Amino acid sequence: MRDDDTNTPAANLAMRTTANVRDDPDATHKPRRKASIRASNETHLLACAEAVFAERGFEGASTALIAERAGLPKANLHYYFPTKLALYWRVLDDLFEEWNAAADTFDASDDPVVAIGGYVRAKMELSRRRPLGSKVWANEIISGATHMQDILLKRVKPWMESRVQLIERWIGEGLLAPVEPKTLLFMIWATTQHYADFEAQIRALAGKRALSAASFEATTEEVVKMILRASGARSPDA
Repeated sequence: MRDDDTNTPAANLAMRTTANVRDDPDATHKPRRKASIRASNETHLLACAEAVFAERGFEGASTALIAERAGLPKANLHYYFPTKLALYWRVLDDLFEEWNAAADTFDASDDPVVAIGGYVRAKMELSRRRPLGSKVWANEIISGATHMQDILLKRVKPWMESRVQLIERWIGEGLLAPVEPKTLLFMIWATTQHYADFEAQIRALAGKRALSAASFEATTEEVVKMILRASGARSPDA
């Protein structure tokens, strides 16, 4: 900086900022801490919204009910999410991102046994860990998917089409039976999400409050084996 620049507004601001940071060692951490608090609050609100939307559907839910579940004033909720629809969209988008991440096994391995088996395990784990989210998604689809056409057409469909191409290649290489790729994917979704969407029925018929961790793991492996057998999957070196 030139000597004649020391009294410019920019120079003065820079000196004041430097002095503030020196006087307050935590100054540089405050924006990061604020972002962390915001992320934590949003996560809490999304979890509460997911529960209310699962119980009441979009029409039956309200921001007042969600704020009450979160233990916050409604004004605080609207600070993060201005409308119920914005909050609902965020819940659906967050669900898609998790389900999309579960499909990483398709990109991580060119072995259909590993890729499909890993995908089924990841989807089963999401049904165990996030059953309310699965119910929100299912309720929206059953109601006509009026609020998630963009997600289905712009995100789910391209993802599915890329997996269809991969499954068709595996079929051509003799690593899968000549199955219809979309039917295989639909079967995986229906089977894995059954353990979330129909959890009450499973509990009633099993005579238990919920499947234990060991029982769920054993069930997951049985589902994996059935889907791999149905699809005729085999490893390239088998």
